[in-house]
Amino acid sequence: MVASQRSPRRILITGGAGFIGSNFVHHWCKQYPGDRVVVLDALTYAGNQASLADLEDLETFRFVQGDIGDRALIDTLLPEENIDTIAHFAAESHVDRSILGPDAFIQTNIVGTFTLLEAFRQHWLKRDKPGRDRFLHVSTDEVYGSLNADDPPFTETTPYAPNSPYSASKASSDHLARAYFHTYDLPTLITNCSNNYGPYHFPEKLIPLMCINILLGKPLPVYGDGQNIRDWLYVGDHCQALDVVIHQGLPGQTYNIGGNNEVKNIDLVYMLCDLMDELAPDLPIRPARELITFVKDRPGHDRRYAIDATKISTELGWNPQETVAGGLRRTIEWYLAHPDWWQPLLSEEYQKYYQQMYQGV
Repeated sequence: MVASQRSPRRILITGGAGFIGSNFVHHWCKQYPGDRVVVLDALTYAGNQASLADLEDLETFRFVQGDIGDRALIDTLLPEENIDTIAHFAAESHVDRSILGPDAFIQTNIVGTFTLLEAFRQHWLKRDKPGRDRFLHVSTDEVYGSLNADDPPFTETTPYAPNSPYSASKASSDHLARAYFHTYDLPTLITNCSNNYGPYHFPEKLIPLMCINILLGKPLPVYGDGQNIRDWLYVGDHCQALDVVIHQGLPGQTYNIGGNNEVKNIDLVYMLCDLMDELAPDLPIRPARELITFVKDRPGHDRRYAIDATKISTELGWNPQETVAGGLRRTIEWYLAHPDWWQPLLSEEYQKYYQQMYQGV
C-alpha cells in the first residue's frame, strides 16, 4: 500500500528485535515513515537490539525492553502510545530448544499471547472499538503437522496436528487469537508462514548456521538423511505479505504465506555450499561440501512442510517475488557483509547449546 493513500497507524511490534520481527520493523519504517512504530522485545537469546540500530534516531521510533507476559507494562504502553495495531511476532521459535526445554514455549507463546490479547481487548474497548484496529498474530505452518511426499500442501482448513512442543504452543496461541475474534469481535488476523530466511537470522537456524560454519571451516550438521522438505520463504516477501494482510485482510481470517520453494534440506545445503564457494574467496576449507556431516535425527522431525498460498494470492493479490536461488544469494551476501552483527552472537552460551545439539560434531 502506498503511504500517501492511507491514514497513519500507531503500531506495536512485539518481538521486533528478533529475526522476522526486525525485518518487519525495517519494512514498516521504510514504507510508512509517518507511522509511530513501537517495538517491544524481551531481548532473550535470539533478540538483538543491534538489528534495529539504524532506526533508533528516528523520531517516530521507540524501543521498549519488556516481556509480553508483563500485563502491567502492556496496560501502560497501549494507552500511552495510543496503539491501534499490534503485529505480534514475539515467540520462542526453535523446535530443537522446545525439545530441550518446553517450559519457556508454554509461557511465552501461550500465556504471553493471552496476556497481549486480553490487554489489547481492554484497550480496544476503552477506545470504543475502532473498526480500523488490528491484532495480527504471526504463526507457523508447523501447527499443521507433517506431510508425506505426495500430500497436497497445507491450506487454511488443514486440521491442526502439531508434533513438537513448539508447534503445539503456536497452535494454542492461534486458537486463542481465533477465539478472541469469535467471542469478543476483537479484529484479529492469523498468518501461518513457511520457513523464513534472510538477514538478521540467529545463527542456530539452518541457513545462517551453515553459512557461518562454512566461514569458520566447521562441520555442517545435517539431520538424518537430509531428505526433509521445507517451503522456503524470503523474509522480505513475508514482510510484504504481512503488510497486505494488515491493510486488506478481513478480521477473523487466517492467511497462509508460502514461498512456493519446496527444497530438500540436503539440496539446500548443497546450494549454500556452492554459493559460498563462489562468493567467499577466503574459505578455510574448499569446496565447502566437504564439511557436510550427517547427524542423528531429532525427535519427531516432521518430514515435509508445504504451503498452499492460493487464498492470499486470490483474495489479497499477494505473491512471493523471490526465488530460492536469488534469496539465498542475497542472504549470503548480507552475512558476508555483516560479520560485526553475527560474530558477537557466537557466545559461550551459544557454544554450549551447539555442543548439546550436535555432540561430537
